[in-house]
Amino acid sequence: MKQDLVEQQLFTKEDFTETPLPKGEYDNCNFRNCNFAESDLSEIRFSDCNFAGCDLSNVIVTKSSFQETSFKECKMLGFRFDSCNQLGMTVRFENCLLDHASFYQVKLNHTVFLNTTLREVDFTEADLRNTVLDQCDLLNATFDHTNMERANLSTALNYSLDPENNRIRGAKFSQPSVVGLLNKYQIEIL
Repeated sequence: MKQDLVEQQLFTKEDFTETPLPKGEYDNCNFRNCNFAESDLSEIRFSDCNFAGCDLSNVIVTKSSFQETSFKECKMLGFRFDSCNQLGMTVRFENCLLDHASFYQVKLNHTVFLNTTLREVDFTEADLRNTVLDQCDLLNATFDHTNMERANLSTALNYSLDPENNRIRGAKFSQPSVVGLLNKYQIEIL
């Protein structure tokens, strides 16, 4: 079945929980203040799209594609990036709430997270090479066999990760948050 192609559309204050977003390909579209909470966005392709002020909490995104897509001031609780189509995934986040999201085994090379809350996010086996986590809250985020080479966490807060269990060569950290690299040793730093 052929999916529709939607180009250069502006969607404002739409409630897609009542009327679902039609399956298809969305190219260069803008979604502003839309409600997608708990909607099924499976197998939808978003390319060069912008989401601003949207609620994308607990959406179903099985085999969805996000290429050159940005999220600004969006609520994305429980977002499962690990169930998306990974091919060509390029995303950017600014002032978003991404708590409880999953990036399990997701390739996020060069991704930018600006002033974003990432509490209890799963980065297990994710590829975060060259990623910027600027002013991000990573309280209880999971880093396990995560590739963080050359990632910039110099302004990130509340992270705790095991340098022996993650690849951190060339990553940038700053004081006092860098003590999050020592948490596993249960030592007291004065």
